[in-house]
Amino acid sequence: MMMEHRWTAVVTLLALLVYFWMSLQVGGTRGKSGINPPAMTGHPLLERAIRVQSNTLEWLPIFLASLWLFAIYWNELVAAGLGIVWIIGRLLYSAGYMADPAKRSTGFLIQLLACAVLLFGALGKIVYSLATGA
Repeated sequence: MMMEHRWTAVVTLLALLVYFWMSLQVGGTRGKSGINPPAMTGHPLLERAIRVQSNTLEWLPIFLASLWLFAIYWNELVAAGLGIVWIIGRLLYSAGYMADPAKRSTGFLIQLLACAVLLFGALGKIVYSLATGA
């Protein structure tokens, strides 16, 4: 039973719901712009929505693996907290990018830092455990 990782599971599901919402945004923007699949270009808002969704998909494997490994090897509550920070960063990235691509940096940096702590924290703890036998 994985009850000890319930907060990590909740954050995982929240991250996936954010991605699902971003996917729906692409569909909604397609409807508003009148650009049907498979076209990926033609209206700036559609291109931005697709980029937001694609960039989030690019980050999800790194984030999710790092989130779970950090939770397992370090601390589940810290992992969940960093996961919430990552989600907030992705939402800020989305809002900034949709308003003006030049405004995406703050959200991107927030999610990058949260993910880096999770990734390198998990890696460091695993390497330390291997080296010390702990």
